[in-house]
Amino acid sequence: MPIPPNPIIWRTVLVGCKRNKILDIGEIVAQRVLELEPHNAENNILLSNLYASHSEWEMMSQVRKETKDRGIKAVSGCSSIELDGLVHEFVMSDWSHPEANEIRDILRDISKRVHAVRHEPGISDVLHNMVDEEKENSLFEHSERLAIAFGLLKTKEPKVIRIVKNLRVCGDCHEVTKIISAEYRREIIISGRVRFHKFVDGSCSCRDFW
Repeated sequence: MPIPPNPIIWRTVLVGCKRNKILDIGEIVAQRVLELEPHNAENNILLSNLYASHSEWEMMSQVRKETKDRGIKAVSGCSSIELDGLVHEFVMSDWSHPEANEIRDILRDISKRVHAVRHEPGISDVLHNMVDEEKENSLFEHSERLAIAFGLLKTKEPKVIRIVKNLRVCGDCHEVTKIISAEYRREIIISGRVRFHKFVDGSCSCRDFW
């Protein structure tokens, strides 16, 4: 490269290593990005995700312990959607919204449609060492999915569903959102921390590279 790669580029490569199950190179990339940004919790989370994708639970636990010992705290994922001038914020597994029951119903319908097209949940995006069914349920409570479900509940086609998230969109949420855009025939835009995603008819503007 004509210029040295910055942390964003290294993180993108690290995500690619996880997606393609390349552990050895991923560890090298993680070391480089940690050298550049040792106090950025996202880097530690991505490394944990890499180990989780290979079921390396001991290494994953070690990364999480080192992160905690160094006082590095991860920022909680939050997704927001604005409707009629009011901003609604959603946090993972937070069911305090006044229309939580209706949002659950939409999520159940999404789950049925996602399973119908034989999507395999990316359970490695869940860091916890739990059974697969629990991991899958956890994925469906990610903040962006709550926000999307609320958007589907409160708006109709052809209105665009626009979501803002303070963190990177996880791999499984990205795949599921592509399916949602096709199944519900809705355009969905998610602005993450470092990437802009426009989902239309089962595809994303990032071409699955983020």
